[in-house]
Formats: sequence, C-alpha cells, structure tokens
Amino acid sequence: MTAASGKRPKPIAQCQDVHEVLDEIRLRPGMWLRQRSLQDLQSILFGYSVALDVHGCDEEFALGPAGPFAQWIEARYGWPMAAGWAVAIEGHAEGEEPLNVFFRLLDEYQTR
Repeated sequence: MTAASGKRPKPIAQCQDVHEVLDEIRLRPGMWLRQRSLQDLQSILFGYSVALDVHGCDEEFALGPAGPFAQWIEARYGWPMAAGWAVAIEGHAEGEEPLNVFFRLLDEYQTR
C-alpha cells in the first residue's frame, strides 16, 4: 500500500485498461520509469497502443504522441506537439516535475 494514496499496487495482468495501468505507474513511478522520465512513459504507452492494434482490442486510446490527449493540450495551452506530448510537457513544466504535470493534465483531460 502506498502511504500517499492508500491504494495497494496490483499485478499488471489484473489491469483492465490503460487507465488502470497508469494508476499503477502513478503509484510506483520509480518501478516503471527511469528517473521518472516522461519520454519513457510515452514509449510504454506507444507500445500499449501497438499491442491494442496487433491483438485487435477494442479499447479507446487517446494517449498516442499525436492523439486526442496531445491535441487537447495543444488546443488548451498552445504548446506545439511536433515532438509529442512528453517533450511539450517537459518544455513547459516550469519548475514542476514533468511527471506530476502529466498526471495533473491527464486528470484534467479525463474530467473535461
């Protein structure tokens, strides 16, 4: 159980969708991401989207480098997305840890 959230980590095989995977990453980012790197996270999510396509899974996926999440960030904040959302967030974090900015933006995107 993590002290901050009160949630207990679970095996990745028990995750039902990308949002549950992201919940696991949020709980223990150091286990998933070298130096809490957003570019590592974007790579993991790219692999996730490839696996969805390869296996013909019908899961809505908005987190590709130029997908709906990136388009929303660009429209909302005017950040260019030529290199993907990870680079854009890292370039605009303004002293805040980029991984924290990502999760804050993701929460905002999901509740819009």
